[in-house]
Amino acid sequence: MRCRGVHFKQGSRAIYQGIDVDIARGKVTAILGPSGTGKTTLLRLIGGQWRPSAGTVEFDGTDVHKLGRRDLYTLRKRMGLLFQNGALLTDLTVFENVAYPLQEHTQLPASMIRDLVLMKLQAVGLRGARDLYPDQLSGGMSRRAALARAIALDPDMVMYDEPFTGQDPISMGVLIRLIRTLNQSLGLTSVVVSHDINEVLSIADYAYVVSGGKVLGQGTPDQIRASDSAFVQQFLKGEPDGPIAFQYKAAATYADDLLGGRR
Repeated sequence: MRCRGVHFKQGSRAIYQGIDVDIARGKVTAILGPSGTGKTTLLRLIGGQWRPSAGTVEFDGTDVHKLGRRDLYTLRKRMGLLFQNGALLTDLTVFENVAYPLQEHTQLPASMIRDLVLMKLQAVGLRGARDLYPDQLSGGMSRRAALARAIALDPDMVMYDEPFTGQDPISMGVLIRLIRTLNQSLGLTSVVVSHDINEVLSIADYAYVVSGGKVLGQGTPDQIRASDSAFVQQFLKGEPDGPIAFQYKAAATYADDLLGGRR
């Protein structure tokens, strides 16, 4: 999967200004950056939900945004997505949530769907929770159930949208191990969007750091950590001031602002 010269705007705000990104087959690629920099937007562009104003997004050599509706839907079956909030259907059990894409997109008999669902739930450690409803699950279990659903159709690529948000250390550790293990055992290509630096770099083969509409750093985890980019280092270390300033730019100086009302 690759993006070339991708531009994207929301209203007058430029989210991306000509970015190039390569997602290597069979690897875990991390997309890192501060909140609000358009990391989730990139997933929507890859999936064809949104269209770039310029540039191309190719999946397995196919330009995603040149496809008609039917072909795009067919292509999407090769992509799994773990939504940021899990997005489980609340009126369905865990089993029914995972079975849903198989029932909708295949002609498999019920007995085979049952076996496949149990296999996916076993892979994420939730076979015993198959009869529970989403509101009976912990945050970590809910995210794992959503992951089982994301891999139900055996996709070529799985995209993870902020998979660690709101997770306690144990749940986060489980998810980290699952992403790496599933990537290897199923031969997946994985794209992990996150601002949880240490967690993502511990499993990534390659990473991009994006902000201000551009790729400001890229490389292996070790290369990212050793980057000479001031922005990348500010992001990695969580420093409050740097290329991203603590103070939002104001039209007047602080002194002029204070004295302005007294003149």
